[in-house]
Amino acid sequence: MTALTRRTLLVGGALLVGIGLPRRVEAASLPGSLEEAPRIDAWIRIGEDGAVTVLTGKAELGQGIKTALIQVAAEELGLDPAALRLHTADTELTPDEGYTAGSHSMQDSATAIRHAAAAARALLLAAAGRRLGLPPAALQVEGGAVAGPDGRRLTLGEIAQEVALDTAVPETVALRDPAAYTVVGRPLPRVDIPAKVGGGAAYVQDIRAPGLVHARILRPPRPGARLVGLDTGEVAARPGVIRVHRDGDFVAVVAEREYAAVTAMRALARVAVWQGGTSVPEPDALFTDLAGRSATRTIIHEAGTDAPVPAGRRITAQYRRRYQMHGSIGPSCAVAEFDGDRLTMWSHAQGMFPLRKALAEMLSLPEEQVRCIHVEGSGCYGHNGADDAAGDAALLARALPGRPVRVQYTREQEHLWEPYGGAMLTEASAVLSPEGRIIDWDYAVRSPTHLTRPPGAGQLLSARMLEKPFPAPPPKALPQPEGGGDRNAIPLYRFPKARVAHDFVADMPLRVSALRSLGAYMNVFSIESFVDELAEAAGADPVAFRLNHLDDERARAVIEEAAGRFGWGRTLPKGRGAGFAFARYKNLAAFCALAVEVEVAQESGRVRLVRAHAAIDAGQVVNPHGIRDQIEGGIIQAMSWSLFEAVAHDAEGPTSRDWSTYPIARFPDIPERLDVHLIDRPGQPFLGAGEVAQGPTAAALANAIRNAAGVRLRELPMRPELVKAAIGV
Repeated sequence: MTALTRRTLLVGGALLVGIGLPRRVEAASLPGSLEEAPRIDAWIRIGEDGAVTVLTGKAELGQGIKTALIQVAAEELGLDPAALRLHTADTELTPDEGYTAGSHSMQDSATAIRHAAAAARALLLAAAGRRLGLPPAALQVEGGAVAGPDGRRLTLGEIAQEVALDTAVPETVALRDPAAYTVVGRPLPRVDIPAKVGGGAAYVQDIRAPGLVHARILRPPRPGARLVGLDTGEVAARPGVIRVHRDGDFVAVVAEREYAAVTAMRALARVAVWQGGTSVPEPDALFTDLAGRSATRTIIHEAGTDAPVPAGRRITAQYRRRYQMHGSIGPSCAVAEFDGDRLTMWSHAQGMFPLRKALAEMLSLPEEQVRCIHVEGSGCYGHNGADDAAGDAALLARALPGRPVRVQYTREQEHLWEPYGGAMLTEASAVLSPEGRIIDWDYAVRSPTHLTRPPGAGQLLSARMLEKPFPAPPPKALPQPEGGGDRNAIPLYRFPKARVAHDFVADMPLRVSALRSLGAYMNVFSIESFVDELAEAAGADPVAFRLNHLDDERARAVIEEAAGRFGWGRTLPKGRGAGFAFARYKNLAAFCALAVEVEVAQESGRVRLVRAHAAIDAGQVVNPHGIRDQIEGGIIQAMSWSLFEAVAHDAEGPTSRDWSTYPIARFPDIPERLDVHLIDRPGQPFLGAGEVAQGPTAAALANAIRNAAGVRLRELPMRPELVKAAIGV
């Protein structure tokens, strides 16, 4: 177990205390996150003992960035990766990089660290050159020292005081030649894995601290219900119960031991009286309700607008997606301590600086009196219950100054109260020329918001439930080029005439926010399913059809690689089918092409993913293991979404309380073979790869089901009952 106090923090095996954030300095246009934090020492610090510390505002979420960022810094500094310390998102230690989201960690943080490390290396060489009377070009950093051609060496500790890292990274800095890389590109073992697989202290759920108390939250039976009666006398008098805390509709019990808190919460639930609640459409009316809600339309792409509608065969299709959840394996948790003046929060939320702002607003504290420290959570890419748990812990820590308070959600609370990935609708229409080419494209996506995270206090569930509540801010659409519900709604294909619209729905019956890849999952599913439908109508091979509409050479390369590795075109056994899909995430991050083989059981409608071959172009590859982990995990998660996962609900709200009411993929569902083929681009910018597999997986599965069973599924998830009904068995 991990022992933490407010005054000291053990991170990655190195104790770091009392380092303040560097002051913002003006700089010219700089790459990655350097634009907001241009000083070298925002990213790289060298101690008097020569120890080098790397800092990032991004959080390790299981994507392997701790390892990759160490590799990037080690390469530019000429150091052994094992010699570097790394500190992730901490509002007192690291630069503010907002959320760890959108596959931006390598693109933004790694790029900043790369340039800062190169600038630090140049300063080290210059300082050593002055000492040794040698030109910097004649020196090199190796083994924790600067070495000259005559064998003389100066350790980093000997020259650290002569190196001014409190200056901005130059606009032009000499980076190492990729041809000489010795660290970047190597499959280094991930530093975050050993504790996870060995049962060590790996997650915020594992934190224990001196004087720690345990809290459980009492949630309403349905969204929007109000607490009208609560007799706390019996529960408050129980042995081990420290207090029952109530502020409006926010109710919690705090106890010395965890099980005492659990049983007290259950007892409170039996005597609580709730009224009202938000009505939710019945499952069969979900999409009719979504289609009828008020929406604001934005045209996000137009091409060939002056050209007349060409003659040809018009084909249309509609696609649907139900609510889906993060399904974090470990329910959300947070630990907070308030000393009467200052709050310290340990949380697995994905944005420490936005969380700090929300907590400060909720508690009426200056932001500098709130410190938020990221500690990994057990599962989640997106906005699950982590921010809410932090809000709960902050309120209770303020009520119990001097005692660290641990808030742990139950499985039921996590499932019922996390913000879901929103239900969505898409419509696609296209015209095929007599030669079998797409000559007109019209596409619209209807979607709610995909971001209701802090920095506002009203975005914390507990803050909305207080006697003096903080109202939830109005939902907003995320702008292009990255987008939210319209992420990846603009195809990368070449069409002479095209129009893409985003219908933003602000008011939704269930709480929604960011789920891995946001709208890209649904949009790529829709577009790549429709492209297959068009290829079939044209009598064309799906892979050849895609290549015939693509100019981008890197896109063509991943498609050809995936198809070749899969053995596209081979005859498969009866009951099996092949499917293909492609996307470039956000049209500006990594490229992914995916070919899959599925087996469809005609009588039950169950679909089994047999094998998958993915080809990925993420620019310069830093750690092949890390990228493969992301793509393999992304394919398996998206397979689970696409074949199994949908939030069950009735008129009173969600009913998916556990893994039986929200089934996910299990070990027997894992494909027999899952290969990820990387196309390395040495010297090219890092491209985010963490979410690139989500949409292609859904579409490839739908296309493979069509190939195997002769039916087209246009609703996610493609559960057995839908497949069976479509087959008509």
